[in-house]
Amino acid sequence: MSVLFTFPGQGAQKAGMLHTLPPHAETERTLAEATQALGRDVLTLDDAEALRSTVAVQLSLLVAGVAMARVLAAHGAAPHMVAGLSIGAWPAAVTAGVLEFGDAVRIVELRARLMEDAYPAGHGMTVIGGLTRRQLEPLLAQAGGPVYLANLNAPRQLVVSGSAAALDAVAVLALSHGATRAERLAVPVPSHCPLLDEQARLLACACDQVPRRRPRITYVSSSAARALFDGDRIMADLAANMARPVLWADTLRHAWERGARAALEMPSGSVLTRLAQDADFGAGIALCADGNRLDTLVQVALENQ
Repeated sequence: MSVLFTFPGQGAQKAGMLHTLPPHAETERTLAEATQALGRDVLTLDDAEALRSTVAVQLSLLVAGVAMARVLAAHGAAPHMVAGLSIGAWPAAVTAGVLEFGDAVRIVELRARLMEDAYPAGHGMTVIGGLTRRQLEPLLAQAGGPVYLANLNAPRQLVVSGSAAALDAVAVLALSHGATRAERLAVPVPSHCPLLDEQARLLACACDQVPRRRPRITYVSSSAARALFDGDRIMADLAANMARPVLWADTLRHAWERGARAALEMPSGSVLTRLAQDADFGAGIALCADGNRLDTLVQVALENQ
């Protein structure tokens, strides 16, 4: 048996998420390192107004994920395996030892600025529930604008990405074809599709300057739905993931096949926990840090070492 730490993506953020991290020396260390790397107080990023910015959201998710993983490790509850959805891949890589946290803070800030500057308005992402990929894909061609299948979270939970008008059209079409849900996400940029190809290329150039190492634990890419063991390959995967679809259902399956039997979701939110409970981890344990006591999380991790 082994423990998988999962790290959520943009849309999971909530106001105060950095202020509600466990009071612990590792939390304080993480906040201080992030503040130093940014050159400004990281605790100014998580109020409701600040979180209107993609930059603040992505940095908050990075910091919260790394802090929580460090706190759990300090209690002897370190993971054997990590996986992150979208921006969540970055705290996963830090936790796996692929890159230093300060470097991740600086590169994630650049990542978010590239995305936000390219699409300041008029684009986003919509979750579609109740349809399979085979049912949804033909509807995208009828939307009359740029829209792409972006996340395959579960067999009947998919996310599309594109222009606001096209997303609205897809939502109407999906609901008319039997979808049970068509809801815009709190993501103002068109992630995980070719609209971000140029931004991914620019980020890759910046990543070339960042030191990287072989992971000390198993790193599972949610773009490839497989474990990667080479630092260069992981950095390339991180740089490109903003423009590639997320294969989350397959990522969970791969982690299960590699022996993961407990999936602990780092803050913020519980989306990945619900997806795990509906997938193979229904036969294991899936818990989120939000809403659960620290000692409960530690116990679950220790029982699955």
